Amino acid sequence: MTSKTILITGASRGIGLLTAKALAARGHTVYAGLRDMTGRNSAAAAELAAFAGGRILPVDLDVTDDTGCANAVAKIEAEAPIDVLINNAGIMPVGLTEAYTLEQAKDLFDVNVYGIMRMSRAVLGSMRSRKSGLIISLSSVAGRFGMPYFGLYCASKWAMEAYCESLHYELEPLGIESILVEPSGHGTDLVTTAPAPADVPRVQDYGDLAKGRDRLLGMFQGMFDQGDASTDAVNVANRIADLVDIDAPRPIRTQVGHDMGVSAVNDAVLPIQAELIKGLKPVYSGAM
Repeated sequence: MTSKTILITGASRGIGLLTAKALAARGHTVYAGLRDMTGRNSAAAAELAAFAGGRILPVDLDVTDDTGCANAVAKIEAEAPIDVLINNAGIMPVGLTEAYTLEQAKDLFDVNVYGIMRMSRAVLGSMRSRKSGLIISLSSVAGRFGMPYFGLYCASKWAMEAYCESLHYELEPLGIESILVEPSGHGTDLVTTAPAPADVPRVQDYGDLAKGRDRLLGMFQGMFDQGDASTDAVNVANRIADLVDIDAPRPIRTQVGHDMGVSAVNDAVLPIQAELIKGLKPVYSGAM
């Protein structure tokens, strides 16, 4: 296995932190992006820096900051070419869809969608010049379904899936892969930090239905508290590390955890999508 230089966003906790460790343990050099690493995330930065003999290098990175994203990537590229970008940073709001304000929706998309665009644009110039590279973006089973109380989250994941898959077809001829990982529910702090709707009067208008948020979050937390190995977030981290290590070509989508029907959706869509791309490829690639 060849050691790679990897940049991962949202590495201060959860799947991001676990993935950084899993990759470093396999001998890769990992630049772990996290916000405010000298302040509120200083403990996480220290934990990462002390792991695997210094193979993890914490970097201050906010995916909502255009200039910060570009500068962070440029600084890393000056030290070593980035082989892999892992777009992990994300937010999971849970609550009545109507009751989220437009400001909340914009903030969500700024991280879950525009953050991926910023980071992908930041690394792709150098990857194109080298004609090699891998971008792994963390989606969710919510990226394939619409679900009650997850409306904004689903919308953001649907959007990023379309963006990342379109990149896949455009970058493939250049030796670069853009792929997606679709975890189901795993035991991270996304449940305990899920933003609630800000428009309280609209929430109240729904009466007893407004309790759906707490019921769903309680259901997920109860599932995680059982300690089922299938919901351990380290499974996602290890699967991401496997995707980094295997030889190309990699699958566009990789589902991890309780299936929830996503594999059936992916399997059903794949031949239809392949036929569409087959028909379009002579046009967009110029191979008429």
